Amino acid sequence: MKRVKLIVAYDGTNYCGWQQQPNAITVEGILNEALTSLLKEEIRVIGASRTDSGVHAKGNVAVFDTCSPIPAEKISYALNQRLPEDIVIQKSEETSLEFHPRRCNCVKTYEYKILNSDFPSPTHRLYSYFVYKKLDLEKMKLAATFLVGEHDFKSFCSIHAQVESTVRTIYSIEWKQDKDLIHIIICGNGFLYNMVRIITGTLVQVGMGFYQPEHVREILELKDRKAAGPTAPAKGLQLNEIRYEV
Repeated sequence: MKRVKLIVAYDGTNYCGWQQQPNAITVEGILNEALTSLLKEEIRVIGASRTDSGVHAKGNVAVFDTCSPIPAEKISYALNQRLPEDIVIQKSEETSLEFHPRRCNCVKTYEYKILNSDFPSPTHRLYSYFVYKKLDLEKMKLAATFLVGEHDFKSFCSIHAQVESTVRTIYSIEWKQDKDLIHIIICGNGFLYNMVRIITGTLVQVGMGFYQPEHVREILELKDRKAAGPTAPAKGLQLNEIRYEV
């Protein structure tokens, strides 16, 4: 028996999220089916991040156990032949049997893209949040500074989340701008259900002038989802990387 670690990239447009569920097409479900067919044994992968419907990834992590004699590093090549074009295994390798992608300390990096222009773009329509009102990027950057560090992010968590603690640490929030495309890159030790999307929706409210930057600190202190801004669309979100601490 060996445990194989996968780095998984996917376009989430056509999937009802990562997690397998009845009567729905999911990334996890597709992987289980393809691996079971390839290895001739029942396979159930364990994913590090159970991304929502429509969310994309270029660096999600999953593991599975197998008795197959196929070398772990070769599984990615064989598996990609059985996967649809919108799911690609970037790497496969053998890992410790004790390694669990959701129980080990890690640093996750998410990226959210906002298209801030007068008109939408057909080529960005599936991968960004279109906002036509001109955003004040400097105010958004200032507001984001209040979120860096360890905080109780209950205000930035879906009311449907079932977690023991809503305390998380954001290590950094970085910004890139390519003409009309704004990239928000958030790095942290873990994220609550819809956390990045609610943060983005709140920062957009700041950029539009509905909130002052300092109001984000008040939102944190209130620990109330109703105090924060709307949840930004899933299609603008991408899981870039999960880096495990040695």
